[in-house]
Amino acid sequence: MKIAQIAPLYESCPPRYYGGTERVVTYLTDELVRHGHEVTLFASGDSRTAARLEAGCEKALRLDGQVKDPLVYHLRMLHRVRQQADEFDILHFHTDYLHFPFFAECWDKTVTTLHGRLDLSDLAVMMRTFPDLPLVSISKEQRTPMPWANWYQTVFHGLPRDLHRFGEGNGGYLAFLGRVSPEKRVDRAIAIARRVGLPLHIAAKVDPVDSAYHETEIVPLLQDPLIQFVGEIGEADKGPFLGAALALLFPIDWPEPFGLVLIEAMANGTPVIAFGRGSVPEIIEDGLTGFIVDSLDAAVAAVPLAKQLDRVAIRRCFEQRFTSERMAHDYLRIYDQVLSARAFGTRTTCRMTQAAD
Repeated sequence: MKIAQIAPLYESCPPRYYGGTERVVTYLTDELVRHGHEVTLFASGDSRTAARLEAGCEKALRLDGQVKDPLVYHLRMLHRVRQQADEFDILHFHTDYLHFPFFAECWDKTVTTLHGRLDLSDLAVMMRTFPDLPLVSISKEQRTPMPWANWYQTVFHGLPRDLHRFGEGNGGYLAFLGRVSPEKRVDRAIAIARRVGLPLHIAAKVDPVDSAYHETEIVPLLQDPLIQFVGEIGEADKGPFLGAALALLFPIDWPEPFGLVLIEAMANGTPVIAFGRGSVPEIIEDGLTGFIVDSLDAAVAAVPLAKQLDRVAIRRCFEQRFTSERMAHDYLRIYDQVLSARAFGTRTTCRMTQAAD
């Protein structure tokens, strides 16, 4: 099968540091190549992939200080995808709704995975304007704001089976991994660590939009000697960081669409203590891979219990549910479903007049 994977350009594939969507696209793309499919990845030029790479920009936009308007590069990339569209059996988009107007007429060879939150009222306008495009959710809870949309399946994210090694949790600290932002609630993680008297290591990035929040709300909390702010880390450091932790704290305060760090922790055998918002109850098996809580008191009480969980069983759960091999098989079934439906209808094309770049 000839497959195009279209990634956002904010981060490389895989990201150099923080980044969820582009990381998942990388794992899916490489797994599809491993299964013998002919895959082209539309992504930033500094991406590393087993597929053929079509560069939408020279390097990841977030790390390119010269870029002022990232929309320009995304639109140019989508224009190039449209020019080449008839060369592919399936076009798999990970660019939110940005491609909808470009590909509405050839919707029956597209798959769109929506990676973000869907509880923003304006999103419904796009979904109702372009109702035919096949959609994939990354958790069932993600669909809640618009259950009427054209959902084909839910596909959980997956990681390469050998990406992370089993960790013994012998570092003696709790971990927080992700972003410093109001909805991620690193302040809760700090409060939990202080109440149980354990060190907390925070490996997190601070986006410009959250810099004021970080300076005013979080920096004053970092004065406690129990709290260590590690900063943003890359893939090579993530496994050792999580594997040595006693538990990962995931004290979110928003409808998390998936939470890749949850399965990254599981891949290392590390239990998770998570607030039960968004996708958390679909991913964490309470009492097996961690604990789902609804308050600070419950989170504090869960810390000693998390130490007693079987880390081998947590790793086994990852292998059963959250590998990139399983993710690729799920998507291949969806591709077949889309192509089978197309075979009974009128075939469409995405041909367009060639324009100069």
